[in-house]
Amino acid sequence: MTSVRIVAAAVSAAVLLGGTPVAAAEFSYAAAGAPYKGRTIRVLDEITPLQETLSKIVPEFETETGIKVEWELLNHFEVINKGQADMLSGRGYYDVVMLHGFQLGPMISADAIRPIDDLVANAKLSNPGLDAADFIQLPYKTAAFSKGKQYAFINWNYNQVYWARADLLTNPDEMKAFKAKYGYDLAPPKTMEQMRDIAEFFTRRKGAMLAGKPLESDFYGIVLEGIKGGSTFPALWTNFIKNYGGDLIDASGKAIFDSPETVAALRMWAQLWKFAPPGIAEYSLVDVPTVMGNGIAAQTIAWSDFVLGVDKKGVSPLAGKFVYATVPVKAGREKTRFAEAEPSVTAISAASKNPEPTFLFLQWLADKKQQDKLIAMGEGGVPIRESSWAAPAIRGSANASLYGAMQATLEVSAAKPKMPKFYEIYDVMSGIAQEVGLGKLSPEDGARKGQAELLKLCPTTCLL
Repeated sequence: MTSVRIVAAAVSAAVLLGGTPVAAAEFSYAAAGAPYKGRTIRVLDEITPLQETLSKIVPEFETETGIKVEWELLNHFEVINKGQADMLSGRGYYDVVMLHGFQLGPMISADAIRPIDDLVANAKLSNPGLDAADFIQLPYKTAAFSKGKQYAFINWNYNQVYWARADLLTNPDEMKAFKAKYGYDLAPPKTMEQMRDIAEFFTRRKGAMLAGKPLESDFYGIVLEGIKGGSTFPALWTNFIKNYGGDLIDASGKAIFDSPETVAALRMWAQLWKFAPPGIAEYSLVDVPTVMGNGIAAQTIAWSDFVLGVDKKGVSPLAGKFVYATVPVKAGREKTRFAEAEPSVTAISAASKNPEPTFLFLQWLADKKQQDKLIAMGEGGVPIRESSWAAPAIRGSANASLYGAMQATLEVSAAKPKMPKFYEIYDVMSGIAQEVGLGKLSPEDGARKGQAELLKLCPTTCLL
């Protein structure tokens, strides 16, 4: 299936042309694109409902500038493998490739991405009215910049939210029983400990009663991603370990995985697996929303853009019966919170022969006009701009709790540290995450093993 995932742009507030500040109204993409009319640029992106909506807007850029855009949409795993292979080979078939934040360390260290500072500074290409200050700043700054260089604009603010069955959390019989057992009201959890209680409470066997009806099959209190790969370890790292006060590395890049805080987070992770479906070790980021949409689990932490494709009429029989919140934190650490996110960019390949028209396309997509249209056409979306929260499609959405959860998440969403050996680290840590979840490794042994492996891979620092 083909289409595109694209970028978001950021330029300085004033660009000089012939020594005179250029007013935003004087800039036009038609004029800027005129020298490149007839050129073709190729874009590789990841397929989600967001990109499918975006594909309907792209022809407007072609009409406005005369620049042809060929885009290809692949699934999460394919876009990573195919995009990186093209960039690292120097072939340059794709002018621009969608990169998740965690990919930036390896790609930058391999000089596979073209910095865009010269393009941003080019008065003939830069739109002075782009308003980079309107981008949601933490994901934008942590993803698009490294070591004083700009490599992209923010494109896609992928983020995780807490997702639960509202019909169960508000059922009078279930609320009464929960209060009697745990001593507090049943509601979307604010802490990991509360999420664990809810997971335990709703895990029931076939024939047991749930919301006044007998279960026709087993029901589970939680579902999580557990596959070795995907986003299993990043979710464990940010949602659990960091919310418990632990981390993978410190600010200097030194391994610190064997802390007591990490052990405590791994212990909670292992407990939650006991209340999940037996196939959790094979569940990917795609399977989790499917399980929720099919109604066999009470709650999860999932990627919000996948929610958009499930919580809608005609897709899930439970559409409209869910509730969302930000990721729960460790009790006592409510003032310092983290939530897994993957701010993602569309970066120009170092081998691209069309950097200028490609830059124009990425900038055009990041423009407020296009972002407003994307939000309106998709009846929502995942904003990259602060101003998008006020868009009618979001402000007037029937799913207000989802957008509230997104906004709260994006306030603390940062790209992963730029680590050249991310994939090697990711591989070993994904295995540890799964083994701890399955009970094959104790939390203590998992923390020790992770620390030892990190020290083998990066004895001094794991950062660029």
